[in-house]
Amino acid sequence: TYGIIVAGLWPQIAYCMILYLTGLNNVATEQIEAGRLDGAKGWRLLWHVVLPQLWPATFLAIVVTVIGALRSFDMIAIMTQGGPYGSSNVLSYYMYETALSEYGYEMGYGSAIAVVLFMIMMVFIIAFLWKMYQDEKDWR
Repeated sequence: TYGIIVAGLWPQIAYCMILYLTGLNNVATEQIEAGRLDGAKGWRLLWHVVLPQLWPATFLAIVVTVIGALRSFDMIAIMTQGGPYGSSNVLSYYMYETALSEYGYEMGYGSAIAVVLFMIMMVFIIAFLWKMYQDEKDWR
């Protein structure tokens, strides 16, 4: 199970670091200088000046990572086939196992699981689109 977590996080960490790098390039240097003039140093400067400006990159990284984790069928199927006693079973692999595997052809139950998985993903996608819309509205 830990091997699957590491293998799944490895490409996501690189993607998130690229997002944070672009976010750090957009940090306003005037605010950092103003924070230094006010006496903020080190962690206080990071916590109160830099990290609030990185919130858009953090939100995007969270949404992309959660959606990527929800569709982690391929890694589970290749590495463990659900693991011993279903220890590494995720919703997408359970959907496949229920609907299409040799254990049973319960297409209706598998379709219901697919709808639930779709709804969970839609919650995160709608939250992401709503945040983008609010940021665009505030920007104008």
